[in-house]
Amino acid sequence: MLHHIEIYVSDLERSIEFWTPFMALLGYKPDRWAQGMNYVKDRESYFCFLQAAPEHLSAGYHRKRVGLNHLAFKGQSRGQVDAIAAWVRSSGYAMLYDDRYPFAGGPGYYALFCEDPDRIKVEVAAPSEA
Repeated sequence: MLHHIEIYVSDLERSIEFWTPFMALLGYKPDRWAQGMNYVKDRESYFCFLQAAPEHLSAGYHRKRVGLNHLAFKGQSRGQVDAIAAWVRSSGYAMLYDDRYPFAGGPGYYALFCEDPDRIKVEVAAPSEA
């Protein structure tokens, strides 16, 4: 469906500290290159993170502005979602809607919502139980 998604970040090294273990929990492998970091899974579409140029940093990011609202990943199971949520919490990153975890998305919708270091909202949703 997608070839790749490219995201500019305010501090590439800080973003790599979040995204490398997060993506590993989802089965993605890091692929560092001179200008950024790619995360690849099964030779399918990949995610690329790049350092934003200094002249573009002051505007910052907010998911309610025009542009990207959030990234949502398919989890393999509720157990995987729980494991990622535990990693987010233990690593000191922001869990969103933690008081309603794991059903913040509604009854029967098992997911975690968190923020990366630039406050990009990230979701991991478990498959529906049949």
